[in-house]
Amino acid sequence: MCRLEGKVTLITGGASAIGEATAKLFTHHGARVMIADVQDDKGHALCESLGSSAASYVHCDVTDESHVRDAVDAAVSRHGKLDIMFNNAGIAGSMCMQIRKSEKADFERVVGINLVGSYLGTKHAARVMIPARRGSIVITASTMSVVPGMASAAYTCSKLAVVGLMSSAAVELGQFGVRVNCMSPHGVATPLATTALGMGVEELEESMHEHEILKGVRLKAEDVAEAVLLLGSEEAKYVSGVN
Repeated sequence: MCRLEGKVTLITGGASAIGEATAKLFTHHGARVMIADVQDDKGHALCESLGSSAASYVHCDVTDESHVRDAVDAAVSRHGKLDIMFNNAGIAGSMCMQIRKSEKADFERVVGINLVGSYLGTKHAARVMIPARRGSIVITASTMSVVPGMASAAYTCSKLAVVGLMSSAAVELGQFGVRVNCMSPHGVATPLATTALGMGVEELEESMHEHEILKGVRLKAEDVAEAVLLLGSEEAKYVSGVN
């Protein structure tokens, strides 16, 4: 069953990890995907593998409003509409766990990409979804938004603030038929995470698994993509304001 047949999606941070897995799953379910990222080589390669009719790429630094605006406009220009906005671009930043030893520049960079990027994506998706009186906006938050002390202050603050952004936008945009939700995965052994923590994939997955409630299952990017698929699809047509 193609659960997104005819849907148009924009995915920030779509060239790798969770974004890549989501792009692959969405196209499998019939969506046309615009991948927005700063990793141009990976983005173009992914689009080539998915097929030019299913996926296209646009360079986008989510901290630059003109980039985000242009990415949204590119999706609408190419496909005539925007049904799903997945604000997924994010970074971990420094792994310094002590706020008194952290750097202001790192804090601002993490918040700039994780929070401001999601704000800009939500703002410009709303601009084109409101006239259509429908749409789904999904933002990648994190379990760190509800379990403090397991990541840096910058990362925790950015993800907690993203939930606040989602809650506010859900109230504002709900009157126009636009849904807004967060998806908060636990640790996934993405290239970004393994590099930041200095661990291999197996080592990081084992470390995460030790602290998880559900045993015998290792969280993968593809599992997170399935949650985004649900929130973006008509199966969640009355789900909004949920983390």
